[in-house]
This record gives sequence, C-alpha cells and structure tokens, in this order.
Amino acid sequence: MARPSTLLTPEVVDGLLARLDDGDDARDVVKPLVKHYLGALAQRAPGRSVEVRVPPFAAVQCIEGSTHTRGTPPAVVEMDAATWIALARGSLAWSEASADRTRVRASGQRSDLSPHLPLD
Repeated sequence: MARPSTLLTPEVVDGLLARLDDGDDARDVVKPLVKHYLGALAQRAPGRSVEVRVPPFAAVQCIEGSTHTRGTPPAVVEMDAATWIALARGSLAWSEASADRTRVRASGQRSDLSPHLPLD
C-alpha cells in the first residue's frame, strides 16, 4: 500500500496541476504528482501482482493477483511521467496510450490499467 505521505491534499494537487497546465514541467511539479497518482492507484487497486514504474520518479506495486515476494512482479507497466499524469487525470485513454509502445511498455497478466483509471 502507498505510504500516506505520497498522497497530497486536493489543494496541493490543484496547485501543481495548474502549474503543469501553464507549461511548468519542472521536477518539483512533476515528481509529487507522479508519486501522488501512483499512491492513489495503490489505494484503489491494492495488491502486488503488477508493478507500475514511472522512471526516474517512482514505482508502485498494485492490483490483486498472484503473490510476489522477490524480483520483478509477474506484470510490469512502465511509462514516462507526462503519460502517467495524463492517464491519471483522464486526459489520455489507456487504450490510446497502451497502443503506442513508445509511451507505455506493458507486459504480463493484469497489466491493463484501464479498470483503475482515471484517478481524478
């Protein structure tokens, strides 16, 4: 489960999103949003069968399924920060993002995140 410290208040999220929408894609804007949305995903879909990675900022294990204790989980989803934030906000559909293998790299069972998105 995500650490509570990764989840931001709605006011902080709104402020960061306003900065992002104004073109500010600085690390101090993007990193907390990535961690917040990964934490929200882990709360919405707890488990350890899928690892969602948004390098270089964070990764989280989520979604119920086979129990995983060491090494790489049975399913891995990796994407850049802009794609993750767009998916979490609902401004990008999972079907569109996952069809573009340069945006989302997903492998393994349960790697379809569409039932859990958007997070806003």
